[in-house]
Amino acid sequence: METISIVGGGIAGLALASCLDQDRFEVTIIEKRPQLPAVGTVLAMWPNAQRALERAGVLAEARAVSPVVGSGSIRDASGNPWITVNGGDMFGISRIDLLRLLDSAVPASVRRTTATAASVPAEAGLVVGADGVHSVVRREAWGASAAGRLTSCLAVRGIVPSRVDPREVGEYWGRGDLFGVANAARGINWYGSYRSDLGPSGIDVAAVLEQTRHHFAGHAPVIRRVLAEATPEHTLVQRIWTTPRLRSYVRGNAVLIGDAAHAMTPNLGRGACEALVDATTLAELLNTLPVKEALASYNRRRRIRTQALALASSAMMRVALADRAQPLRDRLLGLARRRNQRAAVVSSSPR
Repeated sequence: METISIVGGGIAGLALASCLDQDRFEVTIIEKRPQLPAVGTVLAMWPNAQRALERAGVLAEARAVSPVVGSGSIRDASGNPWITVNGGDMFGISRIDLLRLLDSAVPASVRRTTATAASVPAEAGLVVGADGVHSVVRREAWGASAAGRLTSCLAVRGIVPSRVDPREVGEYWGRGDLFGVANAARGINWYGSYRSDLGPSGIDVAAVLEQTRHHFAGHAPVIRRVLAEATPEHTLVQRIWTTPRLRSYVRGNAVLIGDAAHAMTPNLGRGACEALVDATTLAELLNTLPVKEALASYNRRRRIRTQALALASSAMMRVALADRAQPLRDRLLGLARRRNQRAAVVSSSPR
């Protein structure tokens, strides 16, 4: 049997382990956390991610614990809607539930090792870097130039137990900041982002939560209500990191998936989705092709697409967090709203 060492037991690593052919591969997951996290926010599952969940055998269970996303609007800081988007069949699943379901789908034959990977031994067979933006595998195989890149933005997110009026669901864009709210299985999923020089490590969650309340004090009432209810125990805070554009996701006996390959800003909501697609695509190719051919095919299928999404997400972040250009952005989006309203009136008029 061929050996595969998966460094990282998060979304990408668990999804890969659940889909690999256990009769062909001896699989080991190396994960530094002794247990699954107890705090996590909601991830939107796009159609491609839903197909990946189906391959992993957990789509039905994921849908059962997740509400449909529904529709939401991009709004100004006061709450006036610019653009309304219908989520169709997308659903939002708690990261905790997603990890639990993927973990349960991993076959018992997969070995589990609780450890912090310090290096990538050459004799380890195929090594899969599923260890996030600060990937040890990427550092060892690609070198220091491939280190994660710190952005100027702070991400604050959490869950509060109440519900939000569907008419208030959406993302609110202010001057140099954004805030989003949506209903989830356990209450309201919320997130905010603004520029900050805090961190990147040792950030005090309670202090940041208080700072965030102050920062958004002049925004829409729903934002103030949610932040008043938020607690440090159910809030996550981190600086946003990205990975550089890599010419290949494969080098030697190492291959990268998920954030280890293409960590992107969260503005398109595609990070977890693309990690799932990476994992199931790689598993399908490894199960059906010789390893070298499978890795080459994986690289062709996934590198350009994921890097294009990373660029698009970065561009969206610059628009959403516009500072000096915020008045121009708001005027243009206001014009687009009025144009759409006039078009709607014309199309509904009797002929």
